[in-house]
Amino acid sequence: MLRFAPSPTGDMHIEDLRVAIFNYLVAKQRDEKFIIRIEDGDKERNIEGKDTEILQILEKFALKHDSVFHQSEHLNIHQTLAVRLLEEGKAFVCTCIPEELEVDKEELKASKTTYSYSGRCFEADKEELKKLKEDKTPFVIRIKKPDHNIIYHDVIQGEIVTTPNEVDSFVILHADGTPTYNFACACDDMLSGVDFIIRGEEHLSHTPKQKHIKEELGYEEETTYAHLPFILSKEGKRDDTLSVRWLFEQGFIPDAIANYLILIGNNTPKEIFTLPEALEWFDLEKISKSPVRFDIDKLRYLNRKHLEKIDDKRLSMVFGFADEEIGKLAKLYLEEASTLNELETRIKAIFSPKDFSGAWGEQMRILEKIIAEAPMIDTFDAFESYIKKESGLEGEKFDNPLRVLLTGAEHGPELSDIYPYIKSYLLEVAS
Repeated sequence: MLRFAPSPTGDMHIEDLRVAIFNYLVAKQRDEKFIIRIEDGDKERNIEGKDTEILQILEKFALKHDSVFHQSEHLNIHQTLAVRLLEEGKAFVCTCIPEELEVDKEELKASKTTYSYSGRCFEADKEELKKLKEDKTPFVIRIKKPDHNIIYHDVIQGEIVTTPNEVDSFVILHADGTPTYNFACACDDMLSGVDFIIRGEEHLSHTPKQKHIKEELGYEEETTYAHLPFILSKEGKRDDTLSVRWLFEQGFIPDAIANYLILIGNNTPKEIFTLPEALEWFDLEKISKSPVRFDIDKLRYLNRKHLEKIDDKRLSMVFGFADEEIGKLAKLYLEEASTLNELETRIKAIFSPKDFSGAWGEQMRILEKIIAEAPMIDTFDAFESYIKKESGLEGEKFDNPLRVLLTGAEHGPELSDIYPYIKSYLLEVAS
């Protein structure tokens, strides 16, 4: 069982999408279920509608899942499991105020550990818990730190060893009765039977804590882990603005984005491919453990290649048509354009009213009148000869205004290539 567990607290980052894609690929290869868990435990940061947006994005990428649930649905189960650990002596209540949680700074530095809990409430028993409830004293529940190293093998990062002090006696249930991220995550993975966890490198520090929780709850099933390296900005930093929504707004299409996210930091048999094709050869163990830098130019190149392959009629629908000729027309511009936005700018210029106030305005008016009265002419050579003869214009006084009149731009593909796709729309175009 594999899962994708996004939080509805903001736009989906491209790192999150890569996690979803990799989980989907491995689930399909292993013929196992792929589930979606919306981690909505942080009520203050949740944004209404983001859970729906996440599911819509997954649908755009054809990442079909077997089921979906919200983590908040399991609140009672989380609370029950936390109390069970408390009753079994594997956890304890804690009423420490913040300043009582830190050990002496010099001692911490000398010990070279990250152990930060003072242990002040370690011996609190059930009677004290009962009294705290009666007195309505705020308290949290902490799990006792492990007495051994937490060791696991990561498919990408290698062997990871974490000492007991690094794990610490951490909080599993907040004072308001809600579970902490690590506790809810570990419980839900256990309850869902998730045995292969693929997620971002930022979760490396969470894994030993979650393994410790599952061990204390008696969960003995082996879990495989793979933590994907960061995707950094061009400047070598993590950039939270690199969202899937932003890529869509720039005119990148799902096939190209998926191609890019599978390709980077990976050893693939070919450069241009679709998600179904990647299913045939994708190998998680070939992913580099080093961070990768987001390369917008590479993505533009891949986007252009996938736009070349898209169905012509389907492409035309992006620009408000249902005509494969318009799709073919748009593809003529892929030498100079790489995104849907850039193609739309070119197509819009062709079909928008022309500006006759420029340097070639007088000649354009002459050509406009002739084209409006001309018969249907099949080939560009015949069209050009007819318009040239009727107008009496020559050289740049003919070529330049004709190009601007037909395309709305002074540069672009050859008019002889464009004409076959716009000849049915000439009255609309040349006006």
